[in-house]
This record gives sequence, structure tokens and C-alpha cells, in this order.
Amino acid sequence: MAGEISGIQPWVRVGLSKVYRTRVFDVLRQRSRSPRTGREHEFFVLEAGDWVNIIPVTSSGDVVLIRQYRHGVEDFTLEIPGGMVDPTDASPRDAATREMLEETGYGVDEVIPLGSIHPNPALQANRCHTFLARGAQKQTTPSFEGTEETEVILEPLARIPDLIRTGRISHALVVVAFHWLGLREEAST
Repeated sequence: MAGEISGIQPWVRVGLSKVYRTRVFDVLRQRSRSPRTGREHEFFVLEAGDWVNIIPVTSSGDVVLIRQYRHGVEDFTLEIPGGMVDPTDASPRDAATREMLEETGYGVDEVIPLGSIHPNPALQANRCHTFLARGAQKQTTPSFEGTEETEVILEPLARIPDLIRTGRISHALVVVAFHWLGLREEAST
């Protein structure tokens, strides 16, 4: 982990250039020198803004999930609401509540931070911030921007571990979000 004392030293970046730009991320070519051998190597890094996801739970104990088509796997996935932190968002918390309302039509007053992780530190420096939304209530119909389209599905919170075990929930960041929730519940007992 960063800051730990170790015999391994960090690589030294000696060059950086933007190779490709998309609306979601940029591809950077990074040239770095090995602290062990002194040789330089080329690496490719995806530069993206921070992401958020949020676990909306209704007062009756149902999780508000979304089903959507994902082009990477060319299939539908079962997930929690989430997305990118936009420049207009005051904080990751605000981004999470915005994404929840846009994708599900559910709103909430109580939002609790659960944790933050690096989605893939081998290729990315961004973080995914996870929140819990208690007392989620239907407030409006989902509003879709661009290519996004979701279907809202309510599942009892107690059923989530089975949905993960059976692969119905297979998105790694969603699985981590429920892990964060489990750690919170474990700490409170």
C-alpha cells in the first residue's frame, strides 16, 4: 500500500502523452523507468474521472436495482445505480443521488458513505465511491440521457448474496458495493 516501507521502489515516469480521447476516458502512453533495472518501458493508462454507485434500500427492505444492456459483455446486467462524477456535481455523494434519481426515479434523504476503491489500479487512477441510500422512495420516472436505458427491479436485500453467488449480479463494482454494505452491517452488530 502507498506509504508503507518496503524494499520495492516506485517507477519514475519520464514521459506522458495523450494517445486517444473519448467521452468516457482518455488513453495515455506513459514511459517509466524501472527502479530495479534502470530500463524504460511503455505503459498505457486509462484516464477517467471518479465514479460512484449507490445501494438504494426501501423502507420495506428491497434493494432498487437496475437492469441494463452492457456492450462490453453484449448482454444485460443487474446492477445498482451509478455513473461518473460530473463537473457540475458538488461531491461524489451528490453524483450518486443524481444517478439514482436519473436511472431509477427513486430519491432519498439519508445517504451514507460506505467506502471508496480503485476500480483497476493497473490501468486507472480513478476511484469508485460507494454509498447506501436508506428509505428510498419512488419520486419520478427515470430520465435517460444519450444511450442509457434501464429497467428498475426490486429485490429483497436478503436475496442479494444469492444473486451474486449465481452470477445474476456479476459487475465487480456492484459486488464490492455489497461487500462494503456487509462490512458496515458486520461492524454494527
